[in-house]
Amino acid sequence: MKNNNYLESIKKQFLYYKTIGEKAIDQLEEEQLFISVNDNTNSIATIIKHLSGNMLSRWTDFLTSDGEKEWRNRDSEFNETLNSKEEILELWNAGWNCFFNALNVMQDLELTTIIYIRNEGQSILDAVNRQLAHYPYHIGQIVFYAKMLKKDEWNSLSIPKNKSDLYNDDKFSKEKSIKNYTDDEMDKLK
Repeated sequence: MKNNNYLESIKKQFLYYKTIGEKAIDQLEEEQLFISVNDNTNSIATIIKHLSGNMLSRWTDFLTSDGEKEWRNRDSEFNETLNSKEEILELWNAGWNCFFNALNVMQDLELTTIIYIRNEGQSILDAVNRQLAHYPYHIGQIVFYAKMLKKDEWNSLSIPKNKSDLYNDDKFSKEKSIKNYTDDEMDKLK
């Protein structure tokens, strides 16, 4: 498998999860982004602050410096310091831009190239796959939280409840094709 095939697929997957997160955030009122139901949970704002901190640390100068940067203070990412939706989205976009820029740099690299996170060497492929588990995990938290906060006003971002048969009927009414599963999903999210 060539780098480009893998990287194009992975970019589509990450863009899909980024879009899902944004569509969930868009459904919320600003004050809902700061709700934390108890001391053991994080608000959506805090989750985004953590995601951005991770992305910026992992992917800034990822070829020449450790992915856990000296300037990162991970523990502070879980302190409520953001004050507006604008600040939240600014951090969100800074993290994602850094990550997508790193993915673009990878086009010309061997995915077996070793990079370091907390002094542990791993291939670029493993580091990207690690984030493919980490980022959607937190985006799932954002979506779940948003659904709880919106209750009956929630607009589904996937197959709506009790609509699987309708969804499948539509899929099977079309000719077989080869494409990334995110292609249709991104169209639905527009």
